[in-house]
Amino acid sequence: MAPLNMLVGLFAILPAAVMATMQPGPPFVRLNKDDAMVIVADLQEGLYQVVRDFDTVTYRNNMLAHSAIASLFNIPIVLTTSAETGPNGVLPREIASMYPSAPLIRRNGEVDAWDNSEFRDAVRAQNKSQIILAGITTDVCTEFLALSLRAEGFTVFANTEASGTFTDKLARDANDRMKDGGVILQGMFAIVMDLMRDWRNTPGSKEVLPWLDRYLPAYGYVARGHEAAVTNGTLAPGEEGL
Repeated sequence: MAPLNMLVGLFAILPAAVMATMQPGPPFVRLNKDDAMVIVADLQEGLYQVVRDFDTVTYRNNMLAHSAIASLFNIPIVLTTSAETGPNGVLPREIASMYPSAPLIRRNGEVDAWDNSEFRDAVRAQNKSQIILAGITTDVCTEFLALSLRAEGFTVFANTEASGTFTDKLARDANDRMKDGGVILQGMFAIVMDLMRDWRNTPGSKEVLPWLDRYLPAYGYVARGHEAAVTNGTLAPGEEGL
């Protein structure tokens, strides 16, 4: 065989040889809005004031956005507070008013919400296997509950933007421990996109873009800019054909 033909033959069989040695990676665990629920764990007005790994304005928005995910996708939500008659305080009224009929478990002593039987019953009653979770503090209320839920067999998605704690180091340590325990760490945008899956779905573009405009203005203003260009835009000299 001529040298050129030999090279052509070699390159022809290489892809098949490489494919034969490839092994499947870990499964991509996707959120499924038909099997998901949201937990708000101790996002309370008093505890909010101890959060130092986010600025106060951003974190308040993130708490409200996390809570609003359930309404956007019409999925169940369970709310819980810890010692709310003391310095921990109550749920912000913006969150409480979103879900006046949702289960609200007021714990009076248990640090890990899963240690409370009423809370366990409320979560199990939703009959969902995927849980989207956030709480204050990340290293206690979120971490303890997330690992307890994993031990019970739930798939847990910890919203890393909606849990807060005293320092960046504590947040990193807690996220590392949760990750090692099989908890999936995701931010708000990734959670919403995975629940939506396709802009043509319902909820889809029509419902999600206004939600993003409210809670993630960096993306909302992308949509606003497109709207302005379409409805009121004219090309500046030199733009045509760029």
